[in-house]
Amino acid sequence: MDQLASWVATAATIIAACFTASNLGSRITGIGFIIFTIGSIAWFTTGFLTDQPALMWTNAVMTLLNLFGVYRWLGRQAKLEEGASKAAEASAAAPGEDLFPASSLTASRLTGRDGEALGTTVDAMLSCKGGQLRYLVVAQGGVAGVGETFRRVDWRFAGVHEGAVATDLDEAGFRSLPELQKDNWPGA
Repeated sequence: MDQLASWVATAATIIAACFTASNLGSRITGIGFIIFTIGSIAWFTTGFLTDQPALMWTNAVMTLLNLFGVYRWLGRQAKLEEGASKAAEASAAAPGEDLFPASSLTASRLTGRDGEALGTTVDAMLSCKGGQLRYLVVAQGGVAGVGETFRRVDWRFAGVHEGAVATDLDEAGFRSLPELQKDNWPGA
């Protein structure tokens, strides 16, 4: 029985780490914490069956932390994302400008002139005094953050179209933008 519990714990911990490390949104991260909870309970069981009190205490605390992660990502964060989405949808039906959640600027696909995917927005820089969006930082290529390149897309050449971040640039125009270093972005 202790072997079964330890294998369940091992598998759950590895799968949960993949879910949470991938940073694919609140729902996926929340599911990762549910799986982490299953893993910490299985580790606790392994500790109980093999008389390892340190393993039991560690995973009793980990279970509480994992349950907090479930609340944080499937409760609070999911509701915030739902609120932002509903506000954007409601604004489309209301007079005036449409709204777009600023939080979406840290993980939206940037599409080019012909609708092709150019990269993923990782951040946006705003003016402190006027609050205007100045530029986007867009990642392109790589796998899991390794080997990606970053480019600055001035907001004058970008915008939100049908709920997505878009630019007038095509693939060649986007690739001609200078590369940014991960830790050194322009101040103006």
